[in-house]
Amino acid sequence: MIDALHIASLLVHCRPELLDAAKRNIALLPGTELHQESAAGKLVVVLEAEHEREVLDTISHIQQIPGVLNAALIYHELLSLEGESE
Repeated sequence: MIDALHIASLLVHCRPELLDAAKRNIALLPGTELHQESAAGKLVVVLEAEHEREVLDTISHIQQIPGVLNAALIYHELLSLEGESE
């Protein structure tokens, strides 16, 4: 049973020539959604996870994808089972 849900958004900066490959690799990661992109190689990625460690592990994994220059956490929210944010 899920006690809480972590929602996080990231700004991911990629080399523009490797943007498509980076997007495909990010989309393969569980709990990730791609929301916006720019031709300059920037992506907005939203993560959903049950545990904070999963969010941190996913960020670390994204930073290791070829063509990714940086992945920065922009927003994090913890939703409790009752739906209230903490």
